[in-house]
Amino acid sequence: MNAWFGNALVLAGIVAIIVIRAPHGRRSAKTKIADSRKGRLEIGLLTLMWVTMIVLPVVSIASPLLSFADYPLHPISFSIGAASLFAGLYLLYRSHADLGRNWSVSLEIREGHMLVTSGIYERIRHPMYTAIFLQAIAQALLLPNWVAGPSCLLAFFTMFMLRVNLEERMMLEKFGDAYVLYMKRTKRLIPCVW
Repeated sequence: MNAWFGNALVLAGIVAIIVIRAPHGRRSAKTKIADSRKGRLEIGLLTLMWVTMIVLPVVSIASPLLSFADYPLHPISFSIGAASLFAGLYLLYRSHADLGRNWSVSLEIREGHMLVTSGIYERIRHPMYTAIFLQAIAQALLLPNWVAGPSCLLAFFTMFMLRVNLEERMMLEKFGDAYVLYMKRTKRLIPCVW
């Protein structure tokens, strides 16, 4: 299978992520931040995700710089990657829409921040992480390059392991027992599993 198909889907996915997030970013920026945990670790993790999710794929597709690591795209990888990409994009859209003004790209609590437990959040505590995980899997399967393809998956696991406990601690401090109850009836990433 021609790598062009996988590359085109990866680029379309990057554009879709930007289109999904942009209006929510503009809207949440209008709401004052009440508590921010944005430190060096947070900035480093967000930068790592940006580089592996956008910069490396674009460099791999648009230049010969990483061509030494190219390999042929397999139709099964393409099919699973495409399904993962579309599922991830839907979940990203749904989680942003359900969070509304409560969304922030970094670890922040906005003024008037409410605990959202409905919509996609009824069953998954961190559906945006699940969406990013699905998109990272898609990139690994669709982008036939041993450097750029799996880079986002490795960055995601690093970010998730270092960030999710900090985020949950912040939510526990803000919402107390309500968040404890919410944690008991939901899973972090995959309903009924994880």
